[in-house]
Amino acid sequence: MNWPGMGDPYKRKKTLRFLIITAVIGISVAAASTFVQQLANMDNPLKVCINGKNTSYKIKATLELIVDNKKAEIPAKIGFNNDGKCQRSLYTLTDDGTIYAEWVEEYPFQIGHFLWIWDFPLRDMDQTKSRIYVNGIESENFINTPLQDGYHYKAVFTSKAYDESKDKDYLPPQN
Repeated sequence: MNWPGMGDPYKRKKTLRFLIITAVIGISVAAASTFVQQLANMDNPLKVCINGKNTSYKIKATLELIVDNKKAEIPAKIGFNNDGKCQRSLYTLTDDGTIYAEWVEEYPFQIGHFLWIWDFPLRDMDQTKSRIYVNGIESENFINTPLQDGYHYKAVFTSKAYDESKDKDYLPPQN
């Protein structure tokens, strides 16, 4: 089968040249974009490793997580990659719900930042039924609630697939 532009040797040479130039331009743009993004995120505490950095700003808070009316475990080693060479600015050391945040200067960390680093499935949650409590008081900022040192946070999420009818007893009361 002859592909368009490949029958005539002159047209073939011209078509291949065009394809090669297009490929070189595409690869160059992708490489430049990656380089620029890495430069732009060099000082972003949510995207870089803090290993070897002098982190003078430190926060320690606790988080209790309830999903579909059941207590969920917050695993240890959130914020660490598998080989342990990269520690992020928001992390856990144990599975007791203690969250640590560190950076070289003061930074407005939020509960949502921790959930993002953890890869918590927030898109699977019904945000109209979910709540964040700070020291027992509901926060109007939801996942944008700022992390503060020594505070206790309680995140109550309801998944989109959750069937609330299981929580209700539709039988008549018995005497």
